[in-house]
Amino acid sequence: MASEGTGVSELSGRYSTALFELADDNKALDQVAGDLTALKQLLAESADLRRLVQSPVISRGEQGRAMAAVLDRAGVSDLTKRFIGLVAKNRRLFALPGMINGYLAELARRRGETTAHVTAAKPLSAAQVEAVTDALKKSVGSKVTVSVTVDPALIGGMIVKYGSRMVDTSVRTKLDKLQLAMKASGGQV
Repeated sequence: MASEGTGVSELSGRYSTALFELADDNKALDQVAGDLTALKQLLAESADLRRLVQSPVISRGEQGRAMAAVLDRAGVSDLTKRFIGLVAKNRRLFALPGMINGYLAELARRRGETTAHVTAAKPLSAAQVEAVTDALKKSVGSKVTVSVTVDPALIGGMIVKYGSRMVDTSVRTKLDKLQLAMKASGGQV
């Protein structure tokens, strides 16, 4: 099982490196990053799109046509369309999320930025994202790129991960800790 995960990770890394070099050669690093960020958001929001990229049952041609339609509607660049088309043709769409993350991480590394992953119970407003980014910049002392995902299971609050650090202020974690404390005390708090 672990070797399977490593294989997908290595595959994603090779593809993301190839796309990065191609985008760099075409002076389109930011444009491709914008395309991939939009695609990442689409994948997060659409269960149907996630099924499309993960399904081994859907034919290579159907996956390619469906992805082309999604990318046309999203208005991504020709370079990104061609790359995703190649990924679909090679039956590697299942590794697309890793490819996106690899590309964005390499771009951030090259720019000297730290990426922080924020998981919130509900979507954050632009002002909230800016406040989290500012707080992280002060804490980390360098440029920070914030990647936000939504997990309603947190109930409230958020989890912030950057580097080897994690700050968990979620209601779910607080309730879990309370439940453990109650069990430890025999149900008497």
